Amino acid sequence: MDEKREEFERALLNGLEAKKDFFDNNQLLKTQENYRLHKSCITNIIDVLEKKSLITPDPYKHDKKISDIVTPDCSDFPDNERSMILGTRLSDYDNMIDFICNYFHFSCANLNLETIKKLDSLNNTFQWSNLSINSLKPNTQALATVITSAKNGSDNLSASIINDNLAKTSKAITEITTDLRQLAAFQKQLYKGNIRKNILRNPRFNRDQYSSNSQTLHAEIKKAFPTMMPKKTPFYSDLVDEIIREDLSQSKEIIRQQLLDSLKIEVVKEKKKEIKIDPHEIIVDAVRIIGTLFEQYSLILEKVKENHELLESEHNSFSERVAKFIRKIFNIKDPPVDYEVIITNTQTGSQKRERIHYNDFISDLDKRIKKYAGFATKNSPGWNKVNEYKDDQLLTVFAKQIEENNKLLLQLNALNDFFKEAVQDSDKKYLKGIKLELTALKNNIVKANQRRSEYTSIIEEAEQMKKLGITNDVE
Repeated sequence: MDEKREEFERALLNGLEAKKDFFDNNQLLKTQENYRLHKSCITNIIDVLEKKSLITPDPYKHDKKISDIVTPDCSDFPDNERSMILGTRLSDYDNMIDFICNYFHFSCANLNLETIKKLDSLNNTFQWSNLSINSLKPNTQALATVITSAKNGSDNLSASIINDNLAKTSKAITEITTDLRQLAAFQKQLYKGNIRKNILRNPRFNRDQYSSNSQTLHAEIKKAFPTMMPKKTPFYSDLVDEIIREDLSQSKEIIRQQLLDSLKIEVVKEKKKEIKIDPHEIIVDAVRIIGTLFEQYSLILEKVKENHELLESEHNSFSERVAKFIRKIFNIKDPPVDYEVIITNTQTGSQKRERIHYNDFISDLDKRIKKYAGFATKNSPGWNKVNEYKDDQLLTVFAKQIEENNKLLLQLNALNDFFKEAVQDSDKKYLKGIKLELTALKNNIVKANQRRSEYTSIIEEAEQMKKLGITNDVE
């Protein structure tokens, strides 16, 4: 037995096992989170494009059953069919990413070379990091065209949603691609390791008998492959040749060392830096987080409108439809609608009745969305304007916004419950729930409050230090 070979194989198999654990418990979890972010972003983009009638929603979206990763159609199509075909392909892509996020197990055992190839093909359905109207890929060219149309002359909110989600999804898909390439390289080594373990180290296979000739060894491995390897394992001739070079080539020692080095898991240790804390930046960030609520409020606004329309349709007589048609022709505002809801105090459990003037409520919510969208993104004109405020001004603005948002959360919860009760049983399946969006709103408000608390703690600590005659790193 070749002692150096034995030592190499032992180190190799241990390294493969450690690297496999790293992928399963670290790297692939990050990949899955990036797919989930990608899913959220493309859903938001599709929502904007559908609302602007730039793509046609797929009427069969929820009827399609998925059991395997399949790339949507990428063939060419005429421009006059863009809305319908692009809408269907985006819907198919969205469904497939949803399947991957929710029903696909991210592990080395499940993500073999063939599956990675399928994912790579799927990820390239649209070139998210290079959307260009001059793209040679039909899907990408069509998507870039409708996105350009959506942003040209669009309201600031829609443009902001598109830009923000494109930036996020481009970053996510780039990281996914990098992770899959690293995994593919590792899977090749894992495949080779399994051949060593199942064939070359098998007592029934006399490797030393065939080691004098690389072609003979290759042929004997191929011959033993069907009986010694797990069923349905494909035979990759080029990877078998790599094993033979690692064992028989004159430069095998160098090749082996390079292979073992590639399996090392690098733990990046961040150098500790003395960080100067800027309290102003913290309170500005707290206000900016409030601005990001516009995304959830936008989704809620559309759902509340749809629920309102559903309720109105239930008692929409012929005369009411005629009156509504006349108002639309002469641009006359709809008569006011009042909803009497029950507001529940989440802390005490006490309840009170409140009348919500629907038209005013929707108008105010729309204004809030546009206002928040203006300063939700760092270094945007709105954010820069907020950044110019003094800290005491920002604290006042923050306190007011927190109070208003907490009140609005109670009203939206009550309105959601009202629609559930008011709509007829036969129509309840058409109701749009907003619980997920409300939970996201609460989480962001908590996050903003945490930043405000950080600011307060730093200022109080600085004041104490000052009284003691001690300076610190607070700017």
